[in-house]
Amino acid sequence: MRPPTRREFIGASAAGVCMMSMPSFLAGCAKTAPIESAVTPANPFLTWFGVDEAVIRSVLSELTARGADQAELYFQHSRSSSLTLEDGIVSNASSSVDLGVGLRCVVGDQTGYAFTEDLTLESMLQAARTASSIAQAGGGPAIEAFRYKEHKGLYTLVQPLSDVGVAAKLPLIEKIAAQAQAADPAVEKVRVLWSDYEEHVLIADMTGAMHMDVRPMTRVWCTVTARKGEETQSNSSNLAGRRGFDFYDQEQIDLLVKQAVDRTMILFEARRPPAGEQPVVLAAGASGILLHEAIGHGMEADFNRKGISIFADMVGKKVSSEHVTIVDSGVEPSERGALNVDDEGVPTQYTKLVENGIMKGYLHDGISARHYGVEPTGNGRRESFRFAPVPRMRCTFMENGPHTAEEIIATVKNGIVAETFTNGQVKIGAGDFTFYVKNGWLIEDGKKTAPIKDTNIIGNGPDVLSKITMVANDFRLDTGGWTCGKDGQGVPVSQGLPTTLVSSITVGGEDA
Repeated sequence: MRPPTRREFIGASAAGVCMMSMPSFLAGCAKTAPIESAVTPANPFLTWFGVDEAVIRSVLSELTARGADQAELYFQHSRSSSLTLEDGIVSNASSSVDLGVGLRCVVGDQTGYAFTEDLTLESMLQAARTASSIAQAGGGPAIEAFRYKEHKGLYTLVQPLSDVGVAAKLPLIEKIAAQAQAADPAVEKVRVLWSDYEEHVLIADMTGAMHMDVRPMTRVWCTVTARKGEETQSNSSNLAGRRGFDFYDQEQIDLLVKQAVDRTMILFEARRPPAGEQPVVLAAGASGILLHEAIGHGMEADFNRKGISIFADMVGKKVSSEHVTIVDSGVEPSERGALNVDDEGVPTQYTKLVENGIMKGYLHDGISARHYGVEPTGNGRRESFRFAPVPRMRCTFMENGPHTAEEIIATVKNGIVAETFTNGQVKIGAGDFTFYVKNGWLIEDGKKTAPIKDTNIIGNGPDVLSKITMVANDFRLDTGGWTCGKDGQGVPVSQGLPTTLVSSITVGGEDA
């Protein structure tokens, strides 16, 4: 029997998920018979589509027939689902399946790339010829045998996400919504979103290395709207990671609800701070967004290789206080930015970008690593098989310093604490940024006094890095569902920070 086409497969899969996962009140959406099993096999590309070693060898041979410095096939099969509860009613329930292979041929700094959603040999060979058209030299090495690489297990689940149906997810989000609604009489509306994602990837490169990874992802997002008189305020909290359904127990529900409700209710008391240059204390956790956007992007090697980043000539130089060590890590278990292996097949690692104030290096993919004559750091990432990988962050954070948060606050005569952030803009080349602070506190005479809101902070990443004067010992990775955008593609990331004092940032407040 021939393997199913992509159209046949996705149509059957979508029907099967709907039939097997929906509770009875939603069962009417399924009009076709379910597939035999909703469980994804260990190697769906082989089991469902007959993509064996012989097929992969043939496609790689075509991809490197005109020469290549680097070449790989990136197979991806992903399943996702989401469920939204608003005002006690399910407003959205959806699921999707995606499938395809990306083919890349690299010659020097040039990349030839093609992808196909059709995993037949004919279609993949045609895509390989398209990707290899940039090359003009002789053929690549023949692959005699593939070597299957073993990798660390940073996110192995007790129960695969494909085994968890809507009938299990719905009571969870109903419980979160009810708990948030009951938390304060002023709560007027609650919206809860559940989403999960399960991705199978197979990476085969021109050296004969073969990598497989199963990458789960879940997120629960709770948004609360409250009203007092004529005033309405809204805020939210979310939990995310490469975690299974069992992670969302009562302790996590309590944390999620408390954060969403507290962040909303405090806004009724909050005001805008005085405007102008002043000390800013970045609170532990979510403030890592500033580190990620204003500093981390500038340390991605492609921006430096092209001379775009302000950090292009700073390796080995002092860029911050001796208390500052900045890391980008792919090996934080179960975190949203964790990866057993990057999208080029390179094992991830704990990469120091700044150590004791001295800049150590960049985040590399294979192209930039060859350019600089160093080993890749496992930062080659892509949104899907439709994109070529580029250097991207994973879990970016600052390590602990010698102070306490209380000591830091006590040193500030007048300033603010920035706790949670929403919108922001960054110019990666220069490092100039603007961030919107959703929640924070006023500091007066060394004490937190009043909550603040509707506050912008404006500055320059390298300048802020040089103005860090104190770092606390309360480091925390934020648990939110951060997604990083670059070159038109988004990837999941994590970020964090200990409480950190920046001696001066421009604050847009009530006198602005």
